[in-house]
Amino acid sequence: MLQFLRLGLILLLTGCSFLESKPLSRDLHSPGGSLAAAISSDGSVSVVSGASQDVSVWDLSTGKKRFHWRHQGGATNLVVSLDISYDNSYVVTSDREAFGLWNLQTGEPEGLWRIDESSIRDIAVADNGRGILVGRGNGKVMFFEPQTGRRLEFLGHSEKINSVALSPNGHYALTGSNDYVAYLWDTRTGQVIYSFTHPSRVTKVALDPEGRYAFTADSQKLARIWDIKTGKEISNLHYFERQKIFSSARFSKDGRYLLTGSPARRIDLWQVSSGKNLQEWRVAPKEGPAPQSAVVYAVGFLADNNVISESSSGLAEVWPLENHLNE
Repeated sequence: MLQFLRLGLILLLTGCSFLESKPLSRDLHSPGGSLAAAISSDGSVSVVSGASQDVSVWDLSTGKKRFHWRHQGGATNLVVSLDISYDNSYVVTSDREAFGLWNLQTGEPEGLWRIDESSIRDIAVADNGRGILVGRGNGKVMFFEPQTGRRLEFLGHSEKINSVALSPNGHYALTGSNDYVAYLWDTRTGQVIYSFTHPSRVTKVALDPEGRYAFTADSQKLARIWDIKTGKEISNLHYFERQKIFSSARFSKDGRYLLTGSPARRIDLWQVSSGKNLQEWRVAPKEGPAPQSAVVYAVGFLADNNVISESSSGLAEVWPLENHLNE
């Protein structure tokens, strides 16, 4: 028995030191913390909603701020959802009642639209800003085309939307709800392609921009990766926690890995084919009174074989990947 206790203590100590690994770099993007963040698919740009009443755009290669925005033009910033298009052309920002479209090349706003019916829960934008997906608290999802004014209401969900994702071409949406279901559906027709059921409310969804995979996770212990050509489950993520919530997710460009962030400072790297956990990191906590924690709002893969995170601490942190790329 003593031998087992010693072994458990060694594993516990090893795990703690592993989780507390130091970042390669750490840059302050939002003094006082942030409310939301997004990282571009190529890891070159991040957009951060600051608690200090602004939205800032950062060039991650130079560390310099490119733009400074005010959502709705007011003094109060309550932007709680952000997304960057796959081609880095547009950004969408939203508070609970309105969403705005911004040109990422010029930094200029291109429209602001108000939602009168129910609150905005999550948002996504397609390449060239051709489509915006808006998930709402009443269970409805709107697909909106700014250039044509076309709107499509998806009514498949029966309870509030928690997470949405959109394919780069804007043709396919993945939406997760409190009704225990995630739907993959066609934004041109509103037709459901696949339904992915869970035993509890679906809290996070993500799409592989190359059109291979979907990720859906619930509020308890089930997180799955699906083949979106067949609708079949590829793997489920292996973890020991009784409850694990995901606040961000990103597939690698080659489709072999999934990177996730959590509301409890955690970043995890997973093998898509098996669901195996390959590596973990823990971001810096937000400064202030206890409890010392941070929500990982966005994660991304960098070209130099590292990963990057943006969290509610207001920090962008770069982390080293171990030799998992050949696994």
